[in-house]
Amino acid sequence: MNGWQGKVLDVDLTSEKIQWHPLDPETARKFLGGRGLNSYTLLKDVKPGIDPLGPENVLCIAPGVLSGTPLPLSSRVEVSTFSPYSGILGDGSAGGMFPTFLKLAGVDQLVVRGASSSPVYLWIEDGRAELRDASSLWGKNTWETVDALKKEHGRDVRVACIGQAGENLVRFASTIVDKHSSAARGSGAVWGAKRLKAIAVRGTIKPTLARADEFRELADADRKFFLTDDFQHNTVRKYGTHIGVLTWEPGFRHYQRYLEKEDIPEELMPDSWKRFESGRYACFGCPVACKNRYVIPDGPYRGEENAGLEYESIHCLGLNCGVTGPEAIMVLSNLSDKYGMDVIALGNTIALAKDLFAHGVISSKETRGLNLDWEDAQAEIELVHQTAMREGFGNVVAEGLYNMAKIIGGKAPDYCWHVKGLSRGVHPPGIMALAHATSTRGADHLRGRTWAYGENDGEVFTGLVSEGFVPDVETDVVNCLTVCECVTAVTDALGRCKGAVTSWVAAVPLVWKYPLLYGVARLLSSATGIDYTEDEVMKAGERIYITERAFNVRHGISSVHDRIPQKPDVRDSSRGEEERREHREMLREYYRVHGYDEESGIPLREKLMELDLPEVASMLFEGDRTENWDGPPLWDLDDYPRGGRRA
Repeated sequence: MNGWQGKVLDVDLTSEKIQWHPLDPETARKFLGGRGLNSYTLLKDVKPGIDPLGPENVLCIAPGVLSGTPLPLSSRVEVSTFSPYSGILGDGSAGGMFPTFLKLAGVDQLVVRGASSSPVYLWIEDGRAELRDASSLWGKNTWETVDALKKEHGRDVRVACIGQAGENLVRFASTIVDKHSSAARGSGAVWGAKRLKAIAVRGTIKPTLARADEFRELADADRKFFLTDDFQHNTVRKYGTHIGVLTWEPGFRHYQRYLEKEDIPEELMPDSWKRFESGRYACFGCPVACKNRYVIPDGPYRGEENAGLEYESIHCLGLNCGVTGPEAIMVLSNLSDKYGMDVIALGNTIALAKDLFAHGVISSKETRGLNLDWEDAQAEIELVHQTAMREGFGNVVAEGLYNMAKIIGGKAPDYCWHVKGLSRGVHPPGIMALAHATSTRGADHLRGRTWAYGENDGEVFTGLVSEGFVPDVETDVVNCLTVCECVTAVTDALGRCKGAVTSWVAAVPLVWKYPLLYGVARLLSSATGIDYTEDEVMKAGERIYITERAFNVRHGISSVHDRIPQKPDVRDSSRGEEERREHREMLREYYRVHGYDEESGIPLREKLMELDLPEVASMLFEGDRTENWDGPPLWDLDDYPRGGRRA
């Protein structure tokens, strides 16, 4: 095969059987790679009704079809599973060096099944793979694990792994890639349940390109754009995601309000972070280098260096939890990386806990003496330790936002503003609420809605709208979101970075030069030798999204779960009733456009057949289904493992 390596690595941890299977060419054509391959595999192989933390769950790890090629911004890997955090599809995209080297090791997709009886790690090198004992690594944090595996295999190996949070089955534990990148939504807990500590990889096998000269010419043009574009070179390269505090209106104190630029504390402004910066770094082959390296100047972690402190750490661990000190935010972010926890899920769950504490729903009795006042940064740091180690009140926080609210009970669910167990705050009917309601992994900002306004793309975006490629969000919310969903599904299947500031030029290769997906079609055609058209590329995005919807339907999701979160005072008012009515009308239009049943939100058989997905239709309509989603099955809090030492 051209473009792809042509191989799927299938590892059964129960039997310790490792097999290399040929990648099915038809599946590759339909779903491309990365997120596409993973979502299709999960639909086929994960049966409804299983425990996500049981051996029956499947873990899929796949670079994109264009990862490992000369195309810039293409070192991304998708980590996908049946999420123990949400009880639906859970996937995350991570950058760094590991994604490229996994592809260069000959892997289009890695599928992990079963569970080992003792800790293991997987060693992959140029088409060979073996399981090795990881007893000496179990209990270590992610930074220590990476360092130990580099010492064992050489400084040039790349590592994905879990920390103590994954080992202790914290439900929002992440897969940590190359120390600083995180694939979120609970995959780390699945690694821990399978007793898989790490994957170390070395690769030198470059994928064959069908028309190599044509591909390199296109890739070189894209690289030159990022080196010369004023915004990418002088703003994104300088600040990365930190500029988000100026325009993205971060939540404050569990979304009590959203902060405008003038509300942001001076010490958290983009230029203020420069005083901690020790350098910049880039993922493999990226000309932008959007990530910062920084050093903590004071306190018990003085001198500790890390990289990639993102907007979401400032927002979710900082502002939305009421903490505004940059030193504390750096400590919180570092601990999240070392323990292996998603900063969004961790921050949102702690923010909910603080809100419940402020409203008297819980007290120091429930928190076991821990003070959860908004400004108490040291107490929040302690709670992060407790969460990763499942100590004290952290054992409840480790269950995640929705699950924690159910466990606490009483009025706690009134303050839990979630969609399918994940939160991005509360919003009135419109693009934000609709996107969060229909996202295939729960409330989420990266499934499409972030691209609806194109605020970081200038004339490129206005051209896409004026020429009819992207509907205007102000007049056609549903079709605008639909296009954005399909395009970003393609992005994740290509292995392309969506950009530090979520821009069209990052997510869609060559969109600055060619209309929408024409450049992507040329890249895919020259890489694979298959003559893709723009319509065929868009259809691949449609297939991925509807396959994910089918997966969630099989696990109990229907229209009732595509909800608009509301605070109690709005929910119980006439205004709240009107907002729900408006949201339902928008949902019905969304279902019509997507080819779902207008009442249930279940994909129609004829739409699946139109997309050449007869096997998806068969699984959806003839296979088993979970009756009604209510989050993942929960364990008794005393049944979880607790181990490792504090970071």
